[in-house]
Amino acid sequence: MEADNTNVKALARQNQEETTVFFNKLKRKKPKQLDDVTHRLHEEVSERMNCLSCGNCCKTISPMITAKDIERIAHRQKMKEGDFIAKYLRLDEDLCYVFKETPCPFLLPDNACMIYEYRPKACREYPHTDRRRFYQLLDLTMQNREICPIVYEVVEQLKKVNL
Repeated sequence: MEADNTNVKALARQNQEETTVFFNKLKRKKPKQLDDVTHRLHEEVSERMNCLSCGNCCKTISPMITAKDIERIAHRQKMKEGDFIAKYLRLDEDLCYVFKETPCPFLLPDNACMIYEYRPKACREYPHTDRRRFYQLLDLTMQNREICPIVYEVVEQLKKVNL
C-alpha cells in the first residue's frame, strides 16, 4: 500500500521497529553510496506524488525560521522584521524561531504556499531526502516518515536496496 496524507502516520508506526533497526545499521556503516541511492529514490518518488494533494508538512509542523528568512519574508511582506516576528513567530524550546501556529499562516486552502518564492530555507529543503550526508538526518527522517508520504516511500524503498 502506498502512503498518502491520510495513512502515512499509521503505516510509519506499523514498521517503526524495523526502520529503527535499519537506521541504526546505516548510522554504524555510513554506506558510501547512500546519498546517491537516496537522491535517486527521492526523484522517483517525488515524480509520483504531488505535494499539493497532501500539505501535511505545512499543516502539522513548523519549520525553523532563520534570521535570513525573517529578513527576506518581512521585506517581501512589506513589514518590519520586529513586526513580522511579533505577528507570526515564537521561540521554541531550542530558542529557535518557528511559526506561532500550525497550519502555517501562509498555507492556502489548496495547499499552495502564499510565499512560495521566498519561503523559509527549511521549507525549501523539505523533506530532506535529497540532502547530502543523508546519514546525519536519520533521526529527522524517522520523524518525517510519519508526516510526509514521500519520506515514508523513500525509506521503504531504501530498505530494499542492498547497501
